[in-house]
Amino acid sequence: MNYFAPQFDEIENYIKQRDKINPKVSKVDVAWHLDHSLKTINSVYKALENSNPDQFKPNFSLSRFFIYAWGDFPRGFAKAPKYVLPPDNVTLKSLQAQLEEAKGNLKKLENLDARTHFKHPYFNFINKKQSKRFIKIHTRHHLRIVRDILKE
Repeated sequence: MNYFAPQFDEIENYIKQRDKINPKVSKVDVAWHLDHSLKTINSVYKALENSNPDQFKPNFSLSRFFIYAWGDFPRGFAKAPKYVLPPDNVTLKSLQAQLEEAKGNLKKLENLDARTHFKHPYFNFINKKQSKRFIKIHTRHHLRIVRDILKE
């Protein structure tokens, strides 16, 4: 989890600016990006935890290969699945609770079998190591958007 501590610190610092919006950068506010990032972390963990490691089969995904090599997602490229979309009103309490859940989940993630996995909508099946990389890249992507929203 230490590898993720700086991103958690950054998320925590941005919570107080959750209502800021900059339509030139994003159609949605800071809270949306934070909520979506935290929902994604927690959903990935739950999917990994509920997977059967014996059923994992390594696979190749060209899009995963390029995104992981580049280390970021192109903006506006992908559509998030409904289960990780924020509600219309993201509350302070909700963000704080999700942040604490995400911190706990990433600690527990370390104890999962290396072959735990989940099916990503664009990257096919990804194992624990690939999932950790995905979480890092995905969260970094949304934190960059938040930084850009707050620049002006």
